[in-house]
Amino acid sequence: MQELLNGIFALSIGNVVMIGVGAFLIYIAISKEYEPALLIPIGFSTILVNIPFSSAIDQWMGGVLHRGVLSIFFDIGIITEIFPLLIFIAVGAMIDFGPLLEHPIMFLFGAAAQFGIFATMVVATLLGFDIKQAASIGIIGSADGPTSIYVAGRFAKDLLGPISVAAYSYMSLVPIIQPPVIKALTTREERRIKMAPKSLKVNKTARIIFPILVTIIASLIAPSAAALIGFLMFGNLLRECGVLNSISKTAQTELANIVTILLGLSIGSTMTADKFLQPRTLYILLLGVVAFVFDTAGGVLFAKFLNLFLRNKINPMLGAAGISAFPMSARVIHQLGRKEDPTNYLLMYAVGANVAGQIGSVLAGGILIALVGNL
Repeated sequence: MQELLNGIFALSIGNVVMIGVGAFLIYIAISKEYEPALLIPIGFSTILVNIPFSSAIDQWMGGVLHRGVLSIFFDIGIITEIFPLLIFIAVGAMIDFGPLLEHPIMFLFGAAAQFGIFATMVVATLLGFDIKQAASIGIIGSADGPTSIYVAGRFAKDLLGPISVAAYSYMSLVPIIQPPVIKALTTREERRIKMAPKSLKVNKTARIIFPILVTIIASLIAPSAAALIGFLMFGNLLRECGVLNSISKTAQTELANIVTILLGLSIGSTMTADKFLQPRTLYILLLGVVAFVFDTAGGVLFAKFLNLFLRNKINPMLGAAGISAFPMSARVIHQLGRKEDPTNYLLMYAVGANVAGQIGSVLAGGILIALVGNL
């Protein structure tokens, strides 16, 4: 009888708090629809791993290690980086790079809006995090969940839980975070700038060449990003080649859904009370907001800088769409433009900047790995 009550007797306040955290993640995922595909698995596995002596994670009993299924998922999918890379195939199959190819200048905003990554790194180091931890926290500013998991899994496995929760939660909060920053940095006249529509149509050949060319160029520039950019572009090639439609649809649906579940359960395995309930967790959550704010500001200010030299001005709000939160940020920018002027149609330009941000975030992750990996 005593053995049956061991779990109850061993339950600590930290365990109770973390079970509450798991329940809260499930609640916001369902009631607010904040990244439910990932936060529900993370929340549920958080509950599982905070049950004393839970068989879901590794436990030492009588000097013998008993493997838990969630720990095995973590070792197989996160440590080996397989799960984030498989997610990139799915993401690539979902993305249409056509708007970017129609408006190539949007490439610049995909780079400028990564400013938050490096600014947040500086702030994190000032708060006492070492350089690899700071890089893992800064990558939240990529606004790209798989990239955040990939970098954190390599540099700061013990911080993977809060980093993942921050990355995916703030991606859902883009409609709340971005508009105040944009309005603070732009005038009403700037927000009303109209972008001339273009009739350029991207042919199939260009769409097929694009993912191959980006893979080669990006990998030569940042070899450490080869796997990230390669899997993303491979997924896009599945979409655009026209002869693998069933596989492309599988990547977008079944592959994405299965890997997302396993990814969420694996991340939750790190969210035990002893790892999560620390002051640094609060710092990480706060720094995530800092990263998104700096991303948005960097993109907007860069667009305003370009306008100093351009005859045909660019709506500076498009710079904010250069983050990788696809397609939410593009919708936010389009809606802001419509509020200022109902006849202003920014969606295709914003989508172009948004998908450029997807490429930019992956490259930023690879650059961080290259620069910080040997430190």
